[in-house]
Amino acid sequence: MATKPASIDARPSPRTGPAQFAAAYRSVRDLTRALAAPLSDADATAQSMADASPAKWHLAHATWFFETFLLRDHVPGYRLYDDRYPYLFNSYYEAEGERHERTARGLLTRPALADILAWRDHVDAAMADAMPRLAETAGDLVTLGLHHEQQHQELLLTDMLHLFSRNPLGPAMFEAPAASVASAPAPLGWVEGATGRVTIGHDAGDGFAFDCEGPRHDVLLTPHALADRLVTNGEWIDFIADGGYADPAHWLADGWAWVNNERIAAPLYWRQGDGGDWEQFTLSGWQPIDPAAPVTHISLYESDAYASWAGARLPTEAEWESVASSSEPLSGNLLDSAGPVAPQPAPGGDLPRLKQMFGDCWEWTGSAYRPYPGFRPCDGAVGEYNGKFMSGQFVLRGGSCATPRGHVRASYRNFFYPHQRWQFTGLRLAKDL
Repeated sequence: MATKPASIDARPSPRTGPAQFAAAYRSVRDLTRALAAPLSDADATAQSMADASPAKWHLAHATWFFETFLLRDHVPGYRLYDDRYPYLFNSYYEAEGERHERTARGLLTRPALADILAWRDHVDAAMADAMPRLAETAGDLVTLGLHHEQQHQELLLTDMLHLFSRNPLGPAMFEAPAASVASAPAPLGWVEGATGRVTIGHDAGDGFAFDCEGPRHDVLLTPHALADRLVTNGEWIDFIADGGYADPAHWLADGWAWVNNERIAAPLYWRQGDGGDWEQFTLSGWQPIDPAAPVTHISLYESDAYASWAGARLPTEAEWESVASSSEPLSGNLLDSAGPVAPQPAPGGDLPRLKQMFGDCWEWTGSAYRPYPGFRPCDGAVGEYNGKFMSGQFVLRGGSCATPRGHVRASYRNFFYPHQRWQFTGLRLAKDL
């Protein structure tokens, strides 16, 4: 297993020098390689759907980012390892020119996985040699590249989960985690949130954040409360048993059309065995569902329907961030090493307190992914990182069991389309007071 990933911080400091950047770089790059270690060349090449990418492509794209935006642009005399690779492994950066079609990434049987790993080694050696220069002249860009790779670590895992789920053999990527002690979760409790004017968003002087997390700004909150934990598998089974997927009264119009068109009757990766017990496909293969663990791999449509069925609603991202700001991002069930990876039941306790704010599964909010007041994308190609996607998507908060520790924070804004659910996406309820 890889070592615990480093927490990456781009705040200017006398202690942030080449050695610190080099250590963070090695930590992140080593974890990616460890995550991919169980995969064969065939495993790493296949693409199971348009939303997913092959593991080999993730390994290559993160390397392309460092070679393109750091070595090519900031190290005089650097020559590309292979001048064909930018076309193959650019993702969506229009400023970097034409690229291979996203939906056809799984057709790239060549270069082989070994060739991609050799390219990674080459770029890693060049980055190590150039780090004294890069730490001084492009430290913020190095940090962006590391957080970018951490995003692809999570995508690598969730894309492999989808790929393996399509295999009738039900292959496992990691050994199964130790089973949690069987116990019923505490009854759902409620924690009252702040009311009135609150300030959310990233403070420009407080470490790294993606551009979409700022500017910091005021919002007005009305009286509300958030559930003290995530919705569980057992509670979702009750929703299914009560006909939740068959009652249009709880569904948004687009969601109801999606449920019927796609014949959705349970979260992604769920199935019922011959005895009627529910099972779930995981990175450790097919496993019995733990009723106390948080439900995951659900869409915004499903989350909104469940909230309606439960007499509640989805939280707004401002409500979520206003309470999450007092929680410790490093405290949750997050990714530390190469497996196992699975959501865990909420910790016990008698008094209602906010649990699982970070880790386990991304929490859908009812907030559209749109720019904050005063948002401006960065100059150059990296300005295409987030802002161009602020249409038709919804915000998720908090990270998941596949999010590397040190990557997420209270202001972090993840975003997906409302029908998507191959990520570790879950639900925390909210209600008006």
